[in-house]
Amino acid sequence: MPAPYPYGEAVVRLRRGPSPGRDPRGQPIPGPLAETTVHGCVVTPRQSTPQVGGDAQQARDTVIVGWTVYAPPGSDWLTTDQVRIRGQVCEITGQPGDWGVSVFTGTPGPVQFAADRVTG
Repeated sequence: MPAPYPYGEAVVRLRRGPSPGRDPRGQPIPGPLAETTVHGCVVTPRQSTPQVGGDAQQARDTVIVGWTVYAPPGSDWLTTDQVRIRGQVCEITGQPGDWGVSVFTGTPGPVQFAADRVTG
């Protein structure tokens, strides 16, 4: 089967492994970071948009807050993962959603998630 998004881009999934223990203050030590490159993703900008019309929209610039990612069918994403998109590390916001199988074509759909830029 050909790649579902042959002109998509590669994004990197950043996932922490299990904690190896606790520090002297009892806080969990972060587990090792595993980086997995996922090829063929569709990445679209996502913006913070006020409600249409009215004073809230007037005199405001569009602010890009992150991306919506459409990853290949069956790819593995968790809400606790981070993702590197175009060199920027982002948090996955909300539960990644699997589109399932198209009732029109019978082919599997993408796994969709929001990725917000990490600041601070």
